[in-house]
Amino acid sequence: MSDTEEPVDAYQYYRYLRENTPVSRVDDGPWQIARYNDVLDVLRDEKTFSSDVSTRPPEDRRSPSMLFSDPPIHNRLRKLVSRAFKPSHIESQRILIESQSEKLVSAMCMNSRADLVQSLAAPLPVTVIAHMLGVADGDIQVFKQWSDAIFGNIADILFASPSPEAEAAGEEMDAYFLQRIEEIRRQPADHLLGRLIETETEDGHLTNAELLSFCSLLLIAGNETTTGLITASVRIFDEFPESFYQLKQSPQLIPGFIEEALRFYSPFSATVRRATRDTTIGDTEIGKGDLVLPLMASANRDQDIFDQADSFIIDRNPNPHVAFGFGVHFCLGAHLARLEGEIAVTSLTRQLESISLVEDDHSQMSVLGGPTELLVDFKPAA
Repeated sequence: MSDTEEPVDAYQYYRYLRENTPVSRVDDGPWQIARYNDVLDVLRDEKTFSSDVSTRPPEDRRSPSMLFSDPPIHNRLRKLVSRAFKPSHIESQRILIESQSEKLVSAMCMNSRADLVQSLAAPLPVTVIAHMLGVADGDIQVFKQWSDAIFGNIADILFASPSPEAEAAGEEMDAYFLQRIEEIRRQPADHLLGRLIETETEDGHLTNAELLSFCSLLLIAGNETTTGLITASVRIFDEFPESFYQLKQSPQLIPGFIEEALRFYSPFSATVRRATRDTTIGDTEIGKGDLVLPLMASANRDQDIFDQADSFIIDRNPNPHVAFGFGVHFCLGAHLARLEGEIAVTSLTRQLESISLVEDDHSQMSVLGGPTELLVDFKPAA
């Protein structure tokens, strides 16, 4: 590939990297890691590849975060938070998710064209997370605005360099949740934030700063992931129309469809690590302090791991994708994203007769995630 030749899409570019330069960088930018086994090695070795990629000193950061911390700090936070993320607690949200999903798809059916991101893929997870965190119904709209401002560019989040607008929205959201935390301490509540406040282990309670950090993290883990999964599902319906009709006829295939959708169009194409020492990946030397991008989306199309890697196989088994990461930073929101994805796809296949993209505009893709806009045409079921 010449310097002037541009790939048709990201996945052709990833294939080029895997086959020609599996560990590469542009100028002095981050190292791109394209092959599955190399990506796995980076994700599982938190001692060599740190998640603390921020260039800011700790005292200038908003609060400690699991996303940007390493063991033992990460282990303490995750141990406390994971209790509130038990599958049984997430499963208890099913009725709410089903109700919201059915309502949003039903509203879509008032027309024959919609932006799937604004109509379903974004509002569904944000509304669910708002309820899980005890956000009052009247505050959900401003909560959505904070979410849009904070996570408008997921690359800024992963590189720990939020924009001034994102910082301002984050400060407003922190003030809101700090008030809610104090209210819940006085009057306990049975929702996710309430359970986190009450959670105690030998490591102690979560501090207010840690609770605020978790609220932000949940927006990433349970918001961006689900949005990307829902848009991926509809892109697949357009690219492989038979899959939509298979699910209409056989809804029991939906869980397997979701796993293959996560592999085929990963919600996050990459994450970020910083090398803590001089090391090597394959035959390439990586310097201490260098940023490293494990390309999960590329790993999930590695033809040495997945048979017919560029084909969508609805019942693929085994399917060892790394869409949710791997190791100590495996996505806490994985079960929630799967549940929301399954329910959203169920609503779409039940309420629609057909659905297709107006156009698959790769220019509307976010830097590290899924589409920021996805126009679809559809026909409501009779």
